[in-house]
Amino acid sequence: MSLLERLNDDMKQAMKNREKDRLTTIRMIKASLQNEAIKLGKQELSEEEELTVLSRELKQRKDSLQEFEKAGREDLVEKLRTELKHVEHYMPEQLSEEELADIVKQTIAETGAASKADMGKVMAAMMPKVKGKADGSLVNKLVQQHLS
Repeated sequence: MSLLERLNDDMKQAMKNREKDRLTTIRMIKASLQNEAIKLGKQELSEEEELTVLSRELKQRKDSLQEFEKAGREDLVEKLRTELKHVEHYMPEQLSEEELADIVKQTIAETGAASKADMGKVMAAMMPKVKGKADGSLVNKLVQQHLS
């Protein structure tokens, strides 16, 4: 089942159950997917393109959450936490830190990286492997740790 089909099914279920927050989040995700398809001039997005859009949505909400927490806006913080939970539902299962560390070590060996100067090379090889399965800032932190 494609992501769009899952979203449509979940949207119908959210309407039946009167889950306003979930319905709003699903509609935002669908709009983002449709906007991306229009931008790329396609009828349907590939699975990888859908994952890119979902990752972007997740990152935007995490960034906003941090800003609202700093500003002390508890009303918006709670709303965003709920949205984050709904968006994460559609993301692939996240890698554990140990699994990620193993992939980092393997990628460093593959690229022949020896110092922090090679970080860009490692990150470029690393990100396609973990796309949607790990947070970029965590990947960055682990690569830095293993290169030092």
